[in-house]
Amino acid sequence: MMVQLTPLWTDWLIYALCVIIAVYIGYTRSKPHLLAPWRKVVRNPTAVASSVILLVFATIGLLDSIHFREALPQADNSGKTVYSAEIISAFDRLAKPLRDHVEKTYSAPLAVNLFAMESVEQADGRVARLFPRLKYAGGHLGKDIDQSTQDQWRLFTKGAISGALLWVLLGFMLNAALATHAKVRFSQMAQRLWRGQTELPWRTLLFTIGIVLWFGSIVWQLAPNYHLFGTDKVGLDVLYLTLKSIRTGLVIGILTTLVMLPFALLFGIMAGYFKGWIDDVIQYIYTVLNSIPSVLLIAAAVLMLQVYMDLNKDAFNSVVERADVRLLFLCLILGVTSWTGLCRLLRAETLKLREFDYVQAAHALGASHWKIMTRHIVPNVMHIVLITITLEFSSLVLAEAVLAYVGVGVDPSMHSWGNMINSARLELAREPMVWWPLAAAFVFMFVLVLAANLFADAVRDAFDPRVQ
Repeated sequence: MMVQLTPLWTDWLIYALCVIIAVYIGYTRSKPHLLAPWRKVVRNPTAVASSVILLVFATIGLLDSIHFREALPQADNSGKTVYSAEIISAFDRLAKPLRDHVEKTYSAPLAVNLFAMESVEQADGRVARLFPRLKYAGGHLGKDIDQSTQDQWRLFTKGAISGALLWVLLGFMLNAALATHAKVRFSQMAQRLWRGQTELPWRTLLFTIGIVLWFGSIVWQLAPNYHLFGTDKVGLDVLYLTLKSIRTGLVIGILTTLVMLPFALLFGIMAGYFKGWIDDVIQYIYTVLNSIPSVLLIAAAVLMLQVYMDLNKDAFNSVVERADVRLLFLCLILGVTSWTGLCRLLRAETLKLREFDYVQAAHALGASHWKIMTRHIVPNVMHIVLITITLEFSSLVLAEAVLAYVGVGVDPSMHSWGNMINSARLELAREPMVWWPLAAAFVFMFVLVLAANLFADAVRDAFDPRVQ
């Protein structure tokens, strides 16, 4: 099927970030002093395991950042291609069964009936109160709805076995490649791999990928036939909503951090290095900014954008583009309001570093201020930067839920963990309680934040010069 690529603003920023990462990898490979810390990272089992999890999240986020319009069927023989007004992503195309299987309202995980009782007219004309059958969950069973439990176990077993076989095949291929590279026997390398006696933590990598393959295979079998995490108030599949929210979390966490980092690095190091009136001006700026409650500042900025968007509706071709502009603006305002903490830390660290002997020696040898800051100050504060931006990434992902609660978060039409939690909190008081949208958003958010924190901790240990 023909498609028309329709990149959004945040898509372009994500593509630019991928290019920057690729350039950095190529530059690092040619610099031994930059490559050495990353060699330590890849030898850390915790970093390897967390990087696999982060790669899974990043892959889903990238697939969800390839937006396009599908071509509509031609109503005549004019030969002119007409594209749909709806913008979807590559992930939407892959998850089409989850996206299209919309029920009437709430249903519990793996259920085949609605969660609430309704009045249903029977064949004999009587009206009975019962739980109506779902339209899609278990639909392949036809009238054999009583066999749903056995069918779920069958699909679960099929997915578990498929995942295990894929893992065994991957392990066989990895072991063969390592044995060939090391020029040892296959059985000898398998023994080393099982005992974790290889130079790189291949065993950790293999087991982490095995867990991902195992869970992924089970989801692959169950999700098209049943609502694995249930459905929400309007019948949308909660698993689909949770996976779609990954991109929003990554965009807010990463793009906001990138906006914040230049301000914090430039102002923090300048204030600590030059001192005097430059230090006073920078302190005055971030003190004034800190004196304004961040939530109020964010709310005021988002509401101003909302007014502009309401007055200029013709500037946006679709609801998706409108929601994307709001997401981008939210990242910008979060970045502008969240750099002050890191700036204060970098200022304090720079005040200490500028008095060290190697900095004074660079001054005596006539090195320029810019060279001293980039060669001697920045590398010695990067561990603080890594720790802070990791904590900021986690807090920004969580802050999105808080902002959604007060109505100044991402657009309500955009899928996000914050919107899921905000919608689910009202259902916790009902009887029986609807818990699965909140639980799904919490689990995915927890896994993402935990993996990011573990990976950044390993990076900090590798890059901090004082740990050597």
